[in-house]
Amino acid sequence: MSSQSAERLLMNEFKALSQDTWTDIELVNENVLEWSVALIVLNPDSLYYGGYFKARMSFPKNYPYSPPDFKFIRPLYHPNIYPDGRLCISILHAPGDDEMSGELASERWSPVQRVETVLLSVLSLLDDPEVSSPANVDAGVMLRNAPELYKEKVTTDLNLSKQDIPAGYVMPTHEAAFRTKKVEADFDMSWEDSDVESFGGSESDMDEEVDSDFGEVDEDEDEDDNEEEDAKDETR
Repeated sequence: MSSQSAERLLMNEFKALSQDTWTDIELVNENVLEWSVALIVLNPDSLYYGGYFKARMSFPKNYPYSPPDFKFIRPLYHPNIYPDGRLCISILHAPGDDEMSGELASERWSPVQRVETVLLSVLSLLDDPEVSSPANVDAGVMLRNAPELYKEKVTTDLNLSKQDIPAGYVMPTHEAAFRTKKVEADFDMSWEDSDVESFGGSESDMDEEVDSDFGEVDEDEDEDDNEEEDAKDETR
């Protein structure tokens, strides 16, 4: 895939995600290969509920054949997040099986994946960490042995994340989770292209034809009724 094709695909994804309430995204310096992303946790049962977690996504020129890079601006204290904000998550690993890690190709990046898939996977990872092979060993140990202390670390990260909420930005509520923002359609759905006219006439024309058909049936029925009356008179 050419760089132009990748950029066109990413722009379509960007426009679609811009309508969602659970993420706040913008291009960096109008470069479609560089995104500023904020993940908004709208699950009220999550430890991260109400957070506005900013990250940077960088896309390769051969996207979607290679995965993007994802890095939190404020590193979170989490078993699967490195101290520099990078993630240890299968979906961002290069395509194919990996004998070293034991990851299957179905768990890793593939060209059918999209930005939305990555972001939803990150949200899921926050609440469901993989502690067997942590990127942050200390966080993994704390989660297992001192879960209450771990929750305090999460609360600290949550409060810090709110400092990144842009001025004037209204945070969505959990009732609006995954609800698409209302936007005006950029095209006009006209009846001029309807299937009715493509078959050679308008709806009114078809109605007239139907009425005409029913009219012809009524006339035939009247003639039959008259003939029956004449037959009865002759019998009398």
